[in-house]
Amino acid sequence: MPSTLFLLGIAVAAFVGVNIGGSSTGVAFGPATGSGVLSMRQASALMAVCVLLGGFTIGTNVVDTLGTEFVSGEYFTPGASIGVLLFVGLGILLGNVLKVSTSTSQTAVAAVVGMGAALGALDWETVGVVVIWWVLSTILAFWLCAFVGRYLYDSVVAALDFDADDRVAELAVIGIGCYMAFSAGASNVANAVAPLVGSGLLAMTAGVALAGLAIGAGAFALGPRTMETVGEDITDLSLEASLIAESIAATILTGLSWAGIPASLAVVLTACVIGLGWGRASRRVPLQAIVRPEGLTNGEQSTWAEDQLDLFDPTTTKRIVTTWIATPTVAGAVAFVAFEVAQRFGTLA
Repeated sequence: MPSTLFLLGIAVAAFVGVNIGGSSTGVAFGPATGSGVLSMRQASALMAVCVLLGGFTIGTNVVDTLGTEFVSGEYFTPGASIGVLLFVGLGILLGNVLKVSTSTSQTAVAAVVGMGAALGALDWETVGVVVIWWVLSTILAFWLCAFVGRYLYDSVVAALDFDADDRVAELAVIGIGCYMAFSAGASNVANAVAPLVGSGLLAMTAGVALAGLAIGAGAFALGPRTMETVGEDITDLSLEASLIAESIAATILTGLSWAGIPASLAVVLTACVIGLGWGRASRRVPLQAIVRPEGLTNGEQSTWAEDQLDLFDPTTTKRIVTTWIATPTVAGAVAFVAFEVAQRFGTLA
């Protein structure tokens, strides 16, 4: 008979996986659904398949790494592993409730960092290097896409020459979305089960299968909420814009992975979408304060300004950036307090 601790660990891992699926699906397929290439259900199905593929082909390497880089694996006792996963799941759930694709990697790392700091076993040098790359990759994603949106967008669209019904263009967007989903599976299965595998509660194959299936379930249950935000609420995405944003994001993620740096799929792609929308809007509106054109009344000026800025929604962007900061902060802070208390009372079994 499975022990209560084992069953609890499985339940918590599944909870984390479902929330990862909800968050990551918006990142991978938001542009495809926002541009009308895929329905929500079609995107969710592709997400489930590609996540399992990525988990079994590459994800095992990430599972091995997650439990040793920040905190030595010996600290991942069964009780500690379950606690960390619970804090990760709660942090990601916060983003899903707010309909924002959060960074599951950042949230998982924050929870592990909180545990390591409380136990005095944290490798601060590793934390510093990873955080620096998180910031740099986000800035790079935003400004690359902002530059393309402001100065190159019309030329790129003309060069691609995609018609609204061009199946080649649609397949390209779907293919890039599948690649992003594959990458999400390769990196995010570890966020759901690495502590359990490290503690010995789950074997590697069983852990990856559990995480992949849970992420797939989350794609159907919660994915439509974050796909709507990424694909529709932030900026008005055309087919070409979807292709540009995902291509740049995929390139940045590939470079970071090659360098051995944990990549944030949610933050990088969402920064690309925001940057592209901002660049396209600023192309039509001067970067300085809007100056009323000659011959327009005050009422006409207001309507004109609103029309120019319809490609970029500052309110949604502010909500997303706030959630990016709040989610890992909450996960890390709660983990630190919980493990500090548990250590004092000797309950870290």
